[in-house]
Amino acid sequence: MSKVTLGILASGRGSNAQAIMDAIRRGEVDATVGIIISDNPAAPVLARAAEYGVPARCIERAGFATREAFEKAVADELAAHGVELVVLAGFMRLLSPYFINRFPGRIMNIHPSLLPAFPGLDAQGQALRYGVKVAGCTVHFVDEGMDSGPIILQEAVPVRDDDTPATLAERILAVEHVLYPRAISLYCQGRLVVDGRRVLIREGEK
Repeated sequence: MSKVTLGILASGRGSNAQAIMDAIRRGEVDATVGIIISDNPAAPVLARAAEYGVPARCIERAGFATREAFEKAVADELAAHGVELVVLAGFMRLLSPYFINRFPGRIMNIHPSLLPAFPGLDAQGQALRYGVKVAGCTVHFVDEGMDSGPIILQEAVPVRDDDTPATLAERILAVEHVLYPRAISLYCQGRLVVDGRRVLIREGEK
């Protein structure tokens, strides 16, 4: 079976992108990264891609008259590199139905909360203001809503009394770096089955 080709979209530092590429190097994820695309020319993720020998390109939203034209350029670039699974790794744009329909059931995201709690921006701050005792992160398939797609994996992170949004985010991020490659590996093994809102995991190699 050929390796699954990933396309990573990121707007910032790309620590999850690095975690995924490291997991691939270690043989934990049976995939290759076809391309990394950023909408931010100053994003450190572009330098990370170069360090790993992965093709990278910046496609800025400002260069296009419409959102659909921008998304078409991104989708076309992914398709040109044979991308089978689109991985959002800190891509700070809500994708339109047009883009989602280009890759139906083949877009993954990770969010720093136990969804459906605290979607959107500043999830850690939302969690602390609400007073929860447990936070965490969620890997999910992307649909047309805000962090609302079918949930693949979740992991809890206890909230400490002295936590700030920054300290909580740091501890959640460390968990993300393990959970996201695990979810991608399950996809690459063909073990994920979407049944309505549920994502079932078929038995297979651990």
